[in-house]
Amino acid sequence: MYIDLLTKIKNAQGAKLSNVKVPFSQMDLAVAELLAKHKYIDAVEKKGRMPKRALDVKLRYVNGEGVISGVEFVSKPSRKLYSGYKEMKKTLQGYGLLVVTTPKGIMTGDEARKEKVGGMLLFKIW
Repeated sequence: MYIDLLTKIKNAQGAKLSNVKVPFSQMDLAVAELLAKHKYIDAVEKKGRMPKRALDVKLRYVNGEGVISGVEFVSKPSRKLYSGYKEMKKTLQGYGLLVVTTPKGIMTGDEARKEKVGGMLLFKIW
């Protein structure tokens, strides 16, 4: 699940690793591609065949520091929060990223507001 993916990425950046492998799932792949699109990680790649398929995530550093400085999980498995597109606020006044799962797929809060779709708030990253 995406919570495990983000925790492993954050811990690997703290340990200054160049890349990290996580078990494959479609949701993890969509979240990792969104993070790569917004330059929080360098690249994501699917490796292996079906029983042992994994995602290889190449981490991004700027001046020796990890790009990701914080992650806040909004929805948890025990408590899921939903929001309409009108109620979605900017994260850290536009410097962070709110990730939402919608009927049109996983997207940022800004994209969801433009598309005028609401959904489940997953996490904030900055």
